[in-house]
Amino acid sequence: MNIESQLQRISSFQHLELLANQVVEGFISGMHKSPFHGFSAEFAEHKVYNSGESTKHIDWKLFAKTDRLYTKRFEEETNLRCHLIVDNSSSMHYPKLKDGQPFYESKIGFSVLASAVLMNLLKKQRDAVGLSLYSDTYEYYAPEKGSDRHHRMLLSKLEEILDSPATTKTTDTSTFLHQIAEKIHRRSMIVLFTDMLQTDDDSKLFNALQHLKHDKHKVVLFHVIDDKTELHFDYDNVPRKFIDIENGEEVTLFADNVKEIYEKNVAAYFKKIAETCIQNKIKYVPVNVGADFEKILTTYLVEKQSFG
Repeated sequence: MNIESQLQRISSFQHLELLANQVVEGFISGMHKSPFHGFSAEFAEHKVYNSGESTKHIDWKLFAKTDRLYTKRFEEETNLRCHLIVDNSSSMHYPKLKDGQPFYESKIGFSVLASAVLMNLLKKQRDAVGLSLYSDTYEYYAPEKGSDRHHRMLLSKLEEILDSPATTKTTDTSTFLHQIAEKIHRRSMIVLFTDMLQTDDDSKLFNALQHLKHDKHKVVLFHVIDDKTELHFDYDNVPRKFIDIENGEEVTLFADNVKEIYEKNVAAYFKKIAETCIQNKIKYVPVNVGADFEKILTTYLVEKQSFG
């Protein structure tokens, strides 16, 4: 059974941890060689054991050979620190899903499931994960930790997003990316899920992306959109009322009257986002939320080796 079939079979449970585990097991079992760097327990050196210290890391094999107590001194508890950032504004709760349609085919649903999958993989590697959620406010922040309790807390917070109604919340990406960047002091991988749709000046948004790169962080941008309506403006030519789900503004028009100029402007904006990411050595991952979840995640995860 492929991953897409597994997703369709169990997504109705809405239990994020179960679903993420299923997806990860599908990824790993379906690959000839796992692209993920496993946790290495190689120690940098031995040091003499001092009375009163924890006995947890005593090298008993070395004791048997030398009759002296030594402990292993480790380089790091974790290989990697990762901070996940999810845009939870109202535009991310689009498109409105039909009955029976998997939750991960909305922008927020994809972002939540992909975050849970990444968390699961990082947990297997004993890496530390943090989480930030924002919309018109900085809704939630948790620093990078690797404990089981912390992992469950983040999953619970992600599940809350799925359960919460898409109330009218605007986007202030640039402001909160600057605040998040200031919070992350140790070199980390930063993964951002957003549709990059906001009324702010483009330069402010791109400056905020650049700020995330300070202190040599590795940054990945998952640019989540609905290709059919947000990129291609694919509507039949009858009068339609379009409502801004973030501020409630309405406009009625024929799609054909604005389709050409709309698609031209959006394509130029998205191209500028991609070019800005290239210039700043940010990994850019365009996501059409109606496309194959497995293909999108697998493509990224295979390339993830460079972020180890």
